[in-house]
Amino acid sequence: MSAQVSDLARRLAERAELVCRRYLSNGRRVGRYWIVGDVRNVSGRSMFVRLRPPHGGKGAAGKWTDAATGEHGDLLDIIRESCGLVEFRDVLAEARRFLSLPQTEMESKSQFPPVPMGSPESARRLFAMSEPIHGTLAETYIRTRGISALHELTSLRFHPRCYYRPDQHLPMETWPALIAAVSTLDGAITGVHRTWVDPSGRSKASIDTPRRAMGLLLGNAVRFGRAHDVLAAGEGIETMLSVRCVLPTLPMASALSANHLAAMLLPPNLRRLYIAHDADAAGRTVATALARRAEAAGIEAIPLSPRLDDFNEDLRTFGVDELRAALRIQLAPADVVRFMPSAVATTA
Repeated sequence: MSAQVSDLARRLAERAELVCRRYLSNGRRVGRYWIVGDVRNVSGRSMFVRLRPPHGGKGAAGKWTDAATGEHGDLLDIIRESCGLVEFRDVLAEARRFLSLPQTEMESKSQFPPVPMGSPESARRLFAMSEPIHGTLAETYIRTRGISALHELTSLRFHPRCYYRPDQHLPMETWPALIAAVSTLDGAITGVHRTWVDPSGRSKASIDTPRRAMGLLLGNAVRFGRAHDVLAAGEGIETMLSVRCVLPTLPMASALSANHLAAMLLPPNLRRLYIAHDADAAGRTVATALARRAEAAGIEAIPLSPRLDDFNEDLRTFGVDELRAALRIQLAPADVVRFMPSAVATTA
């Protein structure tokens, strides 16, 4: 496969300008470069594709750099991103179609119409191509993190060979991955978050960036249960699943990062919001900002503070009983009875 990929990349580089005219049609040629907004064919001037090597200098044709984001790659990347392709075999198939080369058996299998990479539709495709997590390496990974509450996990799936490109100079890789759907308040999927895991399932994959997100994330979240009047929200998926071990019926949302947590949209009928923040400066700052937004909308905001860095570390270090005791004193009394299964026995 590596020799085939190298040959395709070379053939594409020989036709670099034609590739750009086809897949980056919103750009234009300026000297030895094709200039466009980004690799997804947005209009602009921040991305430069080299059309031919400089005279007497280095630099292969087809290599590109986006000055605005620091992204870089080759013409196969351009085909993948501009067409919204998820599987690497589909990238190779599209490159062969462009070059009028015969398809291999693997590459001639069912193809999807291209969509913009990073779009909600691209994210929905990846999620649809994945499978339920029960009995998979994704479930093994979650349980290894000390998490036992695995009910109502329709927002989580598993992909056994999720595409991962570490660097433009390194070969394409596939790793098993936990796929999390990012959705709106109404449940429409707008993005996905990928956590690549080790083939043993007992840790994240040994790659530089084992977590990546795609799609429309701002304002949306990975959701566990449908919120009505009470919701718990935090950053990481493992953080919220850890809290869920103690509060299994409390609807929860993972915003995936501190910045996205601060901007997360809140349900219109919400009356109480628990903010499960991380124990760092960013976590506390975001909790304060989100609390102010909630209170301005007439929503009571209550912070939930971990003893260590986050609630998953608390769960793994102290166990579920101590986590339950620590959270019990931070909840509103009515929610202790409503959402904590052992509360009635404890207070009787």
